[in-house]
Amino acid sequence: MNLVIFSGPPSSGKTSIILKTIEAMRKRDLQVGVVKFDCLSTDDDILYEKAGIPVKKGLSGALCPDHYFASNIEEVVQWGRKAGLDLLITESAGLCNRCSPYIKSIMGVCVIDNLSGINTPKKIGPMLKAADIVVITKGDIVSQAEREVFASKVNSVNPKAMTMHINGLTGQGAFELSTLLYDQDQELETVTGMELRYPMPSALCSYCLGETRIGDAYQMGNVRKIELGDMDE
Repeated sequence: MNLVIFSGPPSSGKTSIILKTIEAMRKRDLQVGVVKFDCLSTDDDILYEKAGIPVKKGLSGALCPDHYFASNIEEVVQWGRKAGLDLLITESAGLCNRCSPYIKSIMGVCVIDNLSGINTPKKIGPMLKAADIVVITKGDIVSQAEREVFASKVNSVNPKAMTMHINGLTGQGAFELSTLLYDQDQELETVTGMELRYPMPSALCSYCLGETRIGDAYQMGNVRKIELGDMDE
């Protein structure tokens, strides 16, 4: 079984891209399943079920979705192997743009859309900078010049990644992506012992543990303060 990790900002088109890509892979008689990671709620698993795709979803709730992902990915891999999948895709929403769910030696795909803003690529952390493939969506809504400038911004942040334009509505470009995601010579049995490409976002403070009151007296642990200069001036 192969494993591919999809991530990207909310509403960038990840689910649509995955659906179109799986549609292309099924023509090659490949069995593909999906595990959807999210925070509070998601209906994307219903879309996968309607398409006849084996799917599971996991909601992190109050936990950081990246930490939740890392704590459950081994169990997810074993579920995919027992289901007899050729390819397992995990989908994670990068809610803070700092997310870093990629694993060394496992393909990572970041989905980002042209409408997110020309300077958005440099605001995104390891989720974009550590990806192997960057898929840019919603190119049909902007001009050719805007597409090229945005792609250039992406390339400046992650020059090593392959950048692709895919239309999540029509599926244009999805077949090309599908040819890159599956390697028949790769056989993944476990991810135990593998390393993340980048450390997870770190925080262990009083608010992580349920504190709701504001003020220095209630803050402890990993706390960072903004630099405002001399407040007496």
